[in-house]
Amino acid sequence: MRKYRFLLLSAVFIGAFVYLTTKLPFARRLAPMSRVWSGPGVARGAGLSTDEVNNIEIYKSANRATVNITTTVYRQNWFMQIIPDTGTGSGFLISADGKILTNNHVVSGRAPEVQVTLADKSRYKAEVLVRDPTNDLALIRITPKKKERYLPLGDSDGIQVGQKVLAIGNPFGLEGTLTTGIISSLGRTIADERGRELEGMMQTDAAINPGNSGGPLLDSQGNVIGINTAILGPGANIGIGFAMPINKAKTMLDDYSAGRRYQRPRLGIAVVYVMGDLAEAMELPAEGGLLIQEVSAGSPAAAAGLRGPTRWVTVGLNEVGIGGDLIMAIDGKPVDRGDALSRALSRKRAGDTTELSISRGGSSMKVKVTLGAALD
Repeated sequence: MRKYRFLLLSAVFIGAFVYLTTKLPFARRLAPMSRVWSGPGVARGAGLSTDEVNNIEIYKSANRATVNITTTVYRQNWFMQIIPDTGTGSGFLISADGKILTNNHVVSGRAPEVQVTLADKSRYKAEVLVRDPTNDLALIRITPKKKERYLPLGDSDGIQVGQKVLAIGNPFGLEGTLTTGIISSLGRTIADERGRELEGMMQTDAAINPGNSGGPLLDSQGNVIGINTAILGPGANIGIGFAMPINKAKTMLDDYSAGRRYQRPRLGIAVVYVMGDLAEAMELPAEGGLLIQEVSAGSPAAAAGLRGPTRWVTVGLNEVGIGGDLIMAIDGKPVDRGDALSRALSRKRAGDTTELSISRGGSSMKVKVTLGAALD
């Protein structure tokens, strides 16, 4: 009897289950009627891509070594009153004892008062140790209470267009801001606020705004490859920013460490990069190089016998001087891009010798030039 009761109850439960799962509306079986939103049935954690993890790790490390710089210069107005003129910018520590790289224009002015604010909000007065106005570079120093985190300097000579970069700084006073992008171009020449040409600049689309000046431009390993320097136009970022290659700062730093007065080298020529069909059209070797457009009188280049153009032709919308020397290699390294000369000079100082391999009138020769000192 008990066996039959068990079978009867089982049949009832099975029948009820079949009814409920086939007759009730589909939506009621999926979720309670009170639910007014939809989503995954199982909560999932937010996954981060490899690139995002890379950005986060670099920021956590580099932000602690990036500083905010405030300068105050006292000026006289039209009414003979002395008023303070305050400016802000960025910089980054390159040593545990408080040495900081930044732009010269961030700490420019006559006897400026320079204040540095670290990531932990501690503040210090800074002194200017050395300047390189032509490359818009400056080295300043604070005396921190403890050893500080600093950034490693990379090699800007190996940078390629399309390479990922990260910029950290204090745009519009918003400290600790990270932006990312790529290297858009190399070897750009731009004018600073005083009209002085800054050569061999790296162009990037990483957002750079007022206040970013002097901050680090980093590669995906967290090495400093440039110093954020300028933006195109007078306003905010439009996707075209410029950074000074870090290798241009290394000679200045080496001279300071050795107790030497830094003197930027000078060759005394203006050049244009030509190659391929354009070079052949000018009856030059197809591999091209740097075609000399001007040799300054009394310069090291003039003393070494380098020759400028003998006549001018129109190429597109530009006039190009032809008939002068074509520099095809510098110190044995072939010229393969427009900023080859500025890159080579960034590793030298006044008094050094450089060897130029040139093409002149269809003949090849080598010319040694003793570099002079630039008049900054």
